[in-house]
Amino acid sequence: MSSVKMLNQDAEHAKRFVALAMNINAAKGLQEVMKSNLGPKGTLKMLVGGAGDIKLTKDGKTLLHEMQIQNPTAALIARTATAQDDICGDGTTSTVIFIGELLKQAERHLAEGVHPRVICD
Repeated sequence: MSSVKMLNQDAEHAKRFVALAMNINAAKGLQEVMKSNLGPKGTLKMLVGGAGDIKLTKDGKTLLHEMQIQNPTAALIARTATAQDDICGDGTTSTVIFIGELLKQAERHLAEGVHPRVICD
């Protein structure tokens, strides 16, 4: 009996390192968006809705809620950060920046040839 792999016809198939790079880049992109509004001297972001309504905010939870995140890894990071805000009332932006930095360091170790399992341990 042979095993058969069934994929959705519309699904994209990526090799292991390509998928890993895409996930790390999604985290770094989300980090780049969020890091400029951290702290008391952080910048305000202008959000324009579909109906043309404008919001000015530097609240991380609002930014993550209003952004239309397509990447599953970035969406998971956004859900983690909003859960942090729901539990503690703060730390959304810091959580995104921390996760992005962890994945940046993991990318550096992977480039040196360290196996992902060693990084996780």
